[in-house]
Amino acid sequence: MDGGYMDELPRRENIRLKNYDYSQAGYYFITICSKDKKSLFWEVGGTCGRQFEISPLSNIGEIIDLEINKINSIYENVEINKYVIMPNHIHMIIILYNGNGRSKTVPTISRIIQQFKGSISKQIGFSLWQKSFYDHIIRNEQEYQEIWNYIETNPLKWEDDKYYI
Repeated sequence: MDGGYMDELPRRENIRLKNYDYSQAGYYFITICSKDKKSLFWEVGGTCGRQFEISPLSNIGEIIDLEINKINSIYENVEINKYVIMPNHIHMIIILYNGNGRSKTVPTISRIIQQFKGSISKQIGFSLWQKSFYDHIIRNEQEYQEIWNYIETNPLKWEDDKYYI
């Protein structure tokens, strides 16, 4: 084979920060999308505003919600500080704390997300996720406040969201 065919295949770009230790203490903004941005997490016809407070989550959305809430108890040095489940994506602020000496290894953000996605896929019987996820290391209080507010108001702005289909 001359290798020409292989050269034409698209290569997935590594979007992680080079040489950054994603197990070190810090605040991380994470976005995880459904495969092909399919709207699977809200009930069909689910809307925002008042109805959102009641919960437009589909059965899959309810499973996702339960799994997000389990993360805090699975990993002793990890906290989900804020999150929202949108129709086809999830936003989270994940806090990694320094180890308290009992745990020999602190999970990386990638490992946490991989296990989270895998657990949900196993429960529903198929993978519904895009291969990767978006992360942003939150560097200061102002960024934290802006991201927290973005997550808080995201359902109210769904139709203007870049993931809206």
